[in-house]
Amino acid sequence: MTHSESSNDLSLDQRQGLPDALQVLLRDYPRDAWEADPAFGGLVRFWLERHQMFRRLMAAMQSETEALLGRTADPQRFAARLSRYGSHFINDLHGHHMIEDQHYFPLLAQKDSRIIKGFDLLDADHHALDGILSGFAEAANAALGVWEGDRAILQDRAGDLQSTLAGLQRMISRHLDDEEDLIVPVILKYGESGLG
Repeated sequence: MTHSESSNDLSLDQRQGLPDALQVLLRDYPRDAWEADPAFGGLVRFWLERHQMFRRLMAAMQSETEALLGRTADPQRFAARLSRYGSHFINDLHGHHMIEDQHYFPLLAQKDSRIIKGFDLLDADHHALDGILSGFAEAANAALGVWEGDRAILQDRAGDLQSTLAGLQRMISRHLDDEEDLIVPVILKYGESGLG
């Protein structure tokens, strides 16, 4: 491991992408060729659709919060949507990570020894995201707790939520991109057999 790939540099909040050593399959299976690959099947499509759902929920929560801060959203509408989107996001993300950690990662790690450390990296991301999701839930609940009260307090809490969402979005995006860059090439190279 080079100095630029030390464990601190590879933490979710520090890294800029997968280290070169973990991109060995990505070089053979670049993103722009995934959908045209004959092995691009149901599992890969499903995985990518789940990730897109998480990205859409993040964008929706950011948009709702910005509208409230810009005073173009009704506080009651904001509260209803934030509650729905936030619950969906947290619950589905936790379930998604649990299935990956307990089922898919151990199976995929066996497919190619060159990328085993990548699954440790993704597992570490999941643990880091747990704390970040807790912070998001606290910020969201703080905003939801005052939606029908003092508008100035609501604006302050929504500002805090917006900052929390920005950090969460950055971390989620990094994790989802890296996870896709590691996992999709493995499945395209070795197939879906034994993963279901």
